Amino acid sequence: MSETILVTGGCGFIGSNFVHRWRREHPADRVIVLDKLTYAADPGQLQGLEEVELVRGDIQNRELVVHLLERAGVRKLVHFAAESHVDNSISGPAAFVQTNLVGTFQLLEAARQVWAGDPGCRFLHVSTDEVYGALGATGKFSETMAYAPNSPYSATKAGSDHLVRSYFHTFGLPTVTTNCSNNYGPRQHREKLIPLAITRMAGNQPIPVYGDGQQVRDWLFVEDHCAAVETTVTLGVPGETYCIGGDNEWKNLDLLNLLCDLVDEALGRPQGTSRALQTFVTDRAGHDRRYAIDAAKIQRELGWAPRVDFRSGLEKTVSWYLQDAPK
Repeated sequence: MSETILVTGGCGFIGSNFVHRWRREHPADRVIVLDKLTYAADPGQLQGLEEVELVRGDIQNRELVVHLLERAGVRKLVHFAAESHVDNSISGPAAFVQTNLVGTFQLLEAARQVWAGDPGCRFLHVSTDEVYGALGATGKFSETMAYAPNSPYSATKAGSDHLVRSYFHTFGLPTVTTNCSNNYGPRQHREKLIPLAITRMAGNQPIPVYGDGQQVRDWLFVEDHCAAVETTVTLGVPGETYCIGGDNEWKNLDLLNLLCDLVDEALGRPQGTSRALQTFVTDRAGHDRRYAIDAAKIQRELGWAPRVDFRSGLEKTVSWYLQDAPK
């Protein structure tokens, strides 16, 4: 049976990849994208999806969200919309508070008003592993860990996670939360590490490396993340949280070295050309040292697992930015 799904932030990196996947896997469904179209969003990301309805608007506009939910009979809401660049949260945290906290609150209120206790609806809140803070040399984040955010970005995401949880326990709103590790792949804004590095390499420009480059991240191909979100909004249990990760830890400097070699190969130039562009810069304030996700719960309970190995995912990403990405 076909249905209508509302996707917030569907013109952003992960959101647009998710919309493409949903249309491919659920062609009979109607998809509405609500996006403010900030600098990090691009309606061109939905090119070729004429069936998708794009509404330009702010998630803080509760009346608009209520209208969309009621008009289309939406019973699934997938919430990607967020300010997400950590550097920007340090220089201008106010926008993060408004979008990530207030915006999520308004979405929750709209869903509570329209769904009125319908247990068959789903509100999926897409969050980050950064809410858990930093790990030492060992261990992994899991759903039972205490929150310890260290940047304004992660603090606002942590706050929105708590709001979502409270609306399930207080009002019975059928919410589900996912906390995912670092994503990479096509359609990501060029301010982020991997697309920034590829762009700089292609232009023979310096590639910034924060601090000593030994920060560790758990990387997941965006298509694998979108598959996890699809699985969770379909099968996830209301009130539950699911951690999503690739079991794929890389030090930033090692990642950049591999990326440099792949770009040099793709451009047909001598190995080492791009590595010579690496430039160490002052570390970011509050830069967490290591993240890693224990994704055993979603694998065990919902049957999801990542499928794309890191090298092939990076090769696809390099190809997209060098050839297919909008200039």
